[in-house]
Amino acid sequence: MGCEDARSVVTDLTISFWSPTDNPSTCALDQQRWHRIEKELFLHTAQQSAWLHIAQAKEKELTTDNFVVTDIRVGKLHPSIGSDNSWKSRPGGIWVLRSKYTGECHQTVTGVDVLFGVDAVDPRPQWALIRPPLQLNAPSEVPVASLSVRHGRAKLRPDSPLTALRAREDGKFKIVQISDTHMVTGVGVCKDAIDAHGQPLPESEADPLTIDFLGGILDVEKPDLVILTGDQLHHDILDSQSALFKVVAPLIERSIPYAAVFGNHDSEGAYTLSRTAQMSILQDLPFSFCQSGPEQVDGVGNYYLQVFAHASSQVPLSTLYFVDSHEQIPSKIQNPDYGWITQSQIDWFTCTSQALRKAREKDDNHHNRFHLSLAFMHIPLPEYGDSDLIVRGGHRREPTKGPSFNLHFYNALAEEGIAAVGCGHDHVNDFCGLRPQQTHKELKQDGNKPPQLGPWLCYGGGSGFGGYGSYGEKRYHRRMRVWEIDTSIGAIKTWKRVEYSKERIDELVLVENGAVVTSPYDTDGCTSDIAAQAVL
Repeated sequence: MGCEDARSVVTDLTISFWSPTDNPSTCALDQQRWHRIEKELFLHTAQQSAWLHIAQAKEKELTTDNFVVTDIRVGKLHPSIGSDNSWKSRPGGIWVLRSKYTGECHQTVTGVDVLFGVDAVDPRPQWALIRPPLQLNAPSEVPVASLSVRHGRAKLRPDSPLTALRAREDGKFKIVQISDTHMVTGVGVCKDAIDAHGQPLPESEADPLTIDFLGGILDVEKPDLVILTGDQLHHDILDSQSALFKVVAPLIERSIPYAAVFGNHDSEGAYTLSRTAQMSILQDLPFSFCQSGPEQVDGVGNYYLQVFAHASSQVPLSTLYFVDSHEQIPSKIQNPDYGWITQSQIDWFTCTSQALRKAREKDDNHHNRFHLSLAFMHIPLPEYGDSDLIVRGGHRREPTKGPSFNLHFYNALAEEGIAAVGCGHDHVNDFCGLRPQQTHKELKQDGNKPPQLGPWLCYGGGSGFGGYGSYGEKRYHRRMRVWEIDTSIGAIKTWKRVEYSKERIDELVLVENGAVVTSPYDTDGCTSDIAAQAVL
């Protein structure tokens, strides 16, 4: 990442080139003066390597005799600009305007970064992407490198300190769950898109299609929160930051708060940033509610958010839990196999849920009858694959690909009254499922309290055109799930938004009056009324 010291300014920049035949000592720059941006400009795809270097100085050490960078251009300068002898040429087609320091920090360049791809965006406040890209003579298949520049001191995020998540005046709170965007460095390739009539389309650029799809749904639904449920990135990403920025830019542009969990692909690859590094990027962006979670708990991104009543109330009406479902692991049992929700995560969730409930019970101002909780992760729990799962509002089109080992996190969710779980991972599965009542007899019971039904187990469906949208010989439209919590009557509805459709798809009532809806089957096996009907 680029220079992030808000009290430093950029005094110069250059690009160094190195090939395996060069003597490293002849290519090295003075490390006392130059800071290397740790992004190889050819993205490790060429014999030659190139690196951007920045010279910096502490603002408090500058005098009016010192020169600082006040502007940067790439490509040919306009004649009127080129006539200014203060502009200096640098490798890669860079032009640098260096002027004497005036003491006005907002007029100086204080950060420089590199992003990749013709579709690169920079959603950070005060940062501006420079076009055209650097002139590096890279192979055509290598995503182009562009400079992004910040002027002035880094300011607080425009939404900082973040306000609490709050229900609307009518008590409703809407979530759009976006899963499996599978963004890459560059535009990517979509191989299995179909038109409105289900006919195959030719290969096309993937990520621009994904961005258009996301933007259209966000504009229709206008959610209070977006939850990214993993595989934001495809595997083997060459620059994670560029791909992450593309995912969240449509949310930031629309001032929509968002939270995220990671998927198995997010941190796969030799050059992919770690989950910790990616979470750090997300946390620093506007409208982000993302958190790393406790260090003593396995994984990155185990945290919770509370939804409060409208206006300035401190009454929590809903709790949203986020759980890291880990990565693919070597296994002799099944292939692929994945890490499971560990005991430390189960203990964290149980302790957190119980502590929050006790705090609500002690709060004299908490008079709300209902408190609805949901959980979100990427890889489905093993229970998603139960053969007797009662499936509603969608279809099982591919086998559930969860971990082979099960510590029964599902039981902890049920015991703590979680109403529904949202996951991703299996792109063409898009149903909600409920385990039959009799399977709940194994759960701990509190006195004469009836068995806790649920939670509903729901798939989000794949929304990214860079990930697969087919199974077997059949292709499917991309989709995403919408959740609506009505805190005033203790209800949860869900539906899907699908390519080309202007209407909600498969609308379900999951919770009524604070409780999971009645199972479609009575305990004696006779068919009963189905409380959650699909609306086609």
